Amino acid sequence: MSARRLLAEFLGTGLLVAIVVGSGIAASRLSPGDAGLRLLENSIATVLGLSVLILLFGPVSGAHFNPVVSIADWWLGRRRGTGLAGAEVARYVAAQCLGGVGGAVLANVMFEVDAGLATTERTGTGVLVGEVVATAGLVLLILALVLTGRGVATVGPAVGAYIGAAYWFTSSTSFANPAVTVGRMFSDTFAGIAPSSAPAFVAAQLAGAAVGVLLVVALYLPRRTRPPQLVGTGAAGGSTMEA
Repeated sequence: MSARRLLAEFLGTGLLVAIVVGSGIAASRLSPGDAGLRLLENSIATVLGLSVLILLFGPVSGAHFNPVVSIADWWLGRRRGTGLAGAEVARYVAAQCLGGVGGAVLANVMFEVDAGLATTERTGTGVLVGEVVATAGLVLLILALVLTGRGVATVGPAVGAYIGAAYWFTSSTSFANPAVTVGRMFSDTFAGIAPSSAPAFVAAQLAGAAVGVLLVVALYLPRRTRPPQLVGTGAAGGSTMEA
């Protein structure tokens, strides 16, 4: 695996987290008395930024920016003879997580926020179910677009639009990304998540990714069929065959 691809994943994930965290800080300062407006500002910036980053880095690394996407790509590649190998997945995930942390730190520096871990607790069954739904939809969307031959020019806007919508229709505001979750622990701001809440979020994201992959199998992958086999002699003297 080339260092260029890992650098693209590091930069892409880092800039994504910087966009999420930085726009959250800006929104908090611009609209301190209106949580709904803050979320709207945060989500718009994320939609636009994510779409641009996919278009920018997609031709280099595939623009995963997300461990569950890389894992799904590996699993799909095993079936189709393409995609990442196991060792490559580990490198992608490491680059993504390091980039996520770096992006949060960069946002803190740009907005002169004191360094420190986040203290915002994000807990509850409803919130975790929301994270399962958000991640399942994201994985399903990305794999469906890839399997049906849509290019980066389609994937970028589609994924950005989905995440923007999921900010609002899921109870978790759609992290849907373990690397972003890790990064957001390092900014005690509007977009932060307390370290105590992060493991459950990551577990929900992995569960959601599994649901998304199962839906892809059910909807898009052809079923494997056995070759015809001779099983006996028919009444007319010919052979009958079983598929």
